[in-house]
Amino acid sequence: MNPIDDDDIEALLRQSFDGPAPDAGFSDRVMRQLPPRRRRSAWPLVAGVVAGAVLCALSLFASPLWSAAWQAWLAGEWSTSTLVTLGAMGAMSLLALGWSLAEADDH
Repeated sequence: MNPIDDDDIEALLRQSFDGPAPDAGFSDRVMRQLPPRRRRSAWPLVAGVVAGAVLCALSLFASPLWSAAWQAWLAGEWSTSTLVTLGAMGAMSLLALGWSLAEADDH
């Protein structure tokens, strides 16, 4: 159905019917007989986050940028490698946050 025709069809239906059709409790009986909603399990999300963090750490430990940033950060110095690494981590965190919010709107 085209969205253009929705208003016309709704106006015709409102002219023909005074209100909702009585169902004599049919909807309530059907809703009572439906099984309860299953809760989503959180373990796949937690396992994915942990696996991603471990794999990311393993791949970054060999990087000279990561080791220089880590050493400078522990020494309290803000080197270029520290700023680049923290900036990349912040950008990825913001992207993940935006993606999570966009996905939350769909559900």
